[in-house]
Amino acid sequence: MADDSSTTHRSVRDSIKSSVGNVAAQRRRQNAVTVAKERRESLVRAKRLCRVGTTSCVDSEYDGDDTDTEMMVDEAQSILEAQTTKATEGLKSALAYQGKGVMQKKVNALRELRRLLSKSEFPPVEATIKAGAIPLLVQCLSFGSPDEQLLEAAWCLTNVAAGKPEETKALLPALPLLVAHLGGTNLNTYECSLLMNNLLAIAHVAEKSYLPVAEQCAWALGNVAGEGEELRNVLLSQGALPPLARMMLPDKGSTVRTAAWALSNLIKGPDPKPATELIKVDGVLDAILRHLRNADEELATEVAWVVVYLSALSNVATSILVKTDVIQLLIQRLATSNSLQLLIPVLRSLGNLVAGDAHTISAILLPGHEITDNAIEGLVKCLKSEHRVLKKESAWVVSNIAAGSIEHKQLIYSSEAVPVLQHLFSSSTFDIRKEVAYVLGNLCVAPTEGDNKPNLIQEHLVSLVTRGCLPCFINLVRSADTEAARLGLQFMELVLRGMPNGEGPKLVEQADGIDAMERFQFHENEDLRNMANGLVDKHFGLDYGLEAD
Repeated sequence: MADDSSTTHRSVRDSIKSSVGNVAAQRRRQNAVTVAKERRESLVRAKRLCRVGTTSCVDSEYDGDDTDTEMMVDEAQSILEAQTTKATEGLKSALAYQGKGVMQKKVNALRELRRLLSKSEFPPVEATIKAGAIPLLVQCLSFGSPDEQLLEAAWCLTNVAAGKPEETKALLPALPLLVAHLGGTNLNTYECSLLMNNLLAIAHVAEKSYLPVAEQCAWALGNVAGEGEELRNVLLSQGALPPLARMMLPDKGSTVRTAAWALSNLIKGPDPKPATELIKVDGVLDAILRHLRNADEELATEVAWVVVYLSALSNVATSILVKTDVIQLLIQRLATSNSLQLLIPVLRSLGNLVAGDAHTISAILLPGHEITDNAIEGLVKCLKSEHRVLKKESAWVVSNIAAGSIEHKQLIYSSEAVPVLQHLFSSSTFDIRKEVAYVLGNLCVAPTEGDNKPNLIQEHLVSLVTRGCLPCFINLVRSADTEAARLGLQFMELVLRGMPNGEGPKLVEQADGIDAMERFQFHENEDLRNMANGLVDKHFGLDYGLEAD
């Protein structure tokens, strides 16, 4: 079997790009890499602070008692840091204590440190590390410790891992134990990780961990994986993927949700091998389908993000997914949900899958079938949404469908999507207009073999030009974005050679297209320069405008 890592992921919408090459050939993989930034900044944070325990933790709100909430309103950060240093010293003393009630003393000390790390949106992570808490917390994770102690220690580490990159890296000594407490860890793999981290004093590995402890450890590992590729590779080398995958198999529960979220961080690339490994774990594929079909929206959201990275990074995973009901289940979620958090990964997954296997999609999205109608209705719903990201993502999905067969192009062209897209093309932000340009451009060309110039679908071209799309494409030509400029030039080429009665050059001239192309006369981008100059020379040469006698 070919190695995924050498495979180029093509976006099938690129059919209009025949003349200047495939500049967006790795769209799916690029999406997978960049989505982490979007999740961190807005919708679903890549790292999550645990405020009230694994059963009801949230990203940015605290549901605990009012005392803690009000305490932070006016409490200075310096006071909090001083309290954290004191709490760490208390933990050190508790670990050294040998008298009566030693277990409860440890738990109380851990609980105080955890309370300080949980009460603020900006926890005192730096103070915790400087005070020397990490080795103490690692000690508290030792096997044979009471579950309450393990839970509190893992909770503290979870919130430390939610800090800055250098702060997250401080957890490196704790990672083997966090992985082992997921339950069912392979002994040999674990022993190897202990050797690497000088923890050979630990003698036994639990085959099954107390569920809240396992979930809290999964949360901590999810934060670590969300930091970046380097730490993801460390976790993968220590065997974190298989136990996290097994935690996703039950039908419901916060543990399943946390495991799915952690897995989506762990496989997010750019290496496709973890995604390929995950889809091959026994039971994972069935669990994905079951959760997409039956789970509440919160769990379905996390599972949909797993599908995003599987379909974006691994051709093996994509080929497996498209042979199941996953597309139908995603379309059902698209049609029935109004949750922004769920619709975004659903759209990304659909776009990846449509781009990844054109033949399979052609067999599923058939005109007149209920699933196809539901897909179009759901996409139109998102195109009309007030949320910019839904407009952009749904336009990308539609562009991939429009880059398919003649039947798919006609399906989109005759749907309610086109008027909505035309409105977005003239009124939306630049990033949405660029996505829409792919849709409208692909509607006008028929599939071709190899690098041949695309055949026109003149009916669609004439209709779009008549409705005023040409000036919008020419505006793209004037933009500083080379990909957008290329799209604009390609559509102008279609107009110049494809409009009936030789009207193309006149229409382009009236829309100031000549001026837009002339800016590329000495442009640094050779492809755009040659394309623009070639169009001007061919269609606006010395004979242009001369009437035949």
